[in-house]
Amino acid sequence: MINKKVKIILSGGGTGGSVTPLLAMVDLLKRGKFERHTEIEFLWIGTKDGQERQLVNSSGIRFMSIPAGKLRRYLSLQNFLDFFQIYLGFWQSCYIILKEKPNLIISAGSFVSVPLAWAAWFLRVPVLIHQLDARPGLANKLMAPFAKTISVIFKKSLADFGKKAVLTGNLIRKEFIENKISKREAAQKIGMRTDKPILLVIGGGTGAGAINDFILENISSLTKFCQILHITGKGKSNKKMEEIMEKNSGYKFFEFLDAFGLIKAFAAADIIISRAGMGTLTELSYIAKPAIIIPMPNSHQEENAEIFSKEEAAVVLNQKELDGEVLLNNIKKILKDEELRNKLKNNIKKIINTECGDEIFNIVKGLI
Repeated sequence: MINKKVKIILSGGGTGGSVTPLLAMVDLLKRGKFERHTEIEFLWIGTKDGQERQLVNSSGIRFMSIPAGKLRRYLSLQNFLDFFQIYLGFWQSCYIILKEKPNLIISAGSFVSVPLAWAAWFLRVPVLIHQLDARPGLANKLMAPFAKTISVIFKKSLADFGKKAVLTGNLIRKEFIENKISKREAAQKIGMRTDKPILLVIGGGTGAGAINDFILENISSLTKFCQILHITGKGKSNKKMEEIMEKNSGYKFFEFLDAFGLIKAFAAADIIISRAGMGTLTELSYIAKPAIIIPMPNSHQEENAEIFSKEEAAVVLNQKELDGEVLLNNIKKILKDEELRNKLKNNIKKIINTECGDEIFNIVKGLI
């Protein structure tokens, strides 16, 4: 018997960065204890051509798209054209809200959420923003005045949003919590040796061309002292990688791994090289493995990485100053120095609170 329906509209898109934490939130809310005989329903508002549609559909959540414009921080004709996309997105959002009658709107950022948040404020529907990065993006700045609450991952962000901000941390995907595997078993399942260190290289959901190039340029030197498990990103593999994998048993690449594949990769790794997107950084904090972070130059990732560097939670390298020798020396240093590895592991798990489910659930329940 169902006496009450709760409907939540989730919004984010363009890349997977704003999608993963919201999908983790869906899992949390499905498991949470609402009032008896309450049914919770989700609707996702995203972009027409963004990669979020596939991720959302695979989770069984209904998906709708609205026009998404992007305001740039510099003079551009595209700003003028995108203004009309935002205008259309606002009125379409009003129509969706009036039709769907949601109890709450939740966004983790992205410009597709901006007209939706404005429409929600206009129609008196509460908005929760989940601020991911250390530096607030323009989209979240535009939405913040219209939000009831802004949950943040880093203490630094409390000052950015004032009284509306609540320090929570970031949710980890349920697959990471529910599926445990030993290092030995994970390495065997992936097809790698268990008697030689494994270096996991991951550039985020879309890969990192520069990191891929560094690995390939130094592959001979690297495979002398470690095995390489390389996640290149969709569409980022090439014939050279295939040739290397055929000739060198110490190198294995995948364009993409689903959550279960990624769990095995993380478990098997002795050291991880990654970008500084919040999805990956959250997972690194949860699994507590020694990491080398190479943030995307001239981006918000540099400020994310700076927090890890200051807390001695990871080795952070500047891509603009990086060469093969620097990369090799840092990998060797971590693998040879047990004290350093332990320090990195102990510090990284303190950076992001991944056990914040109760707090986030209570925030959502309160807003509903």
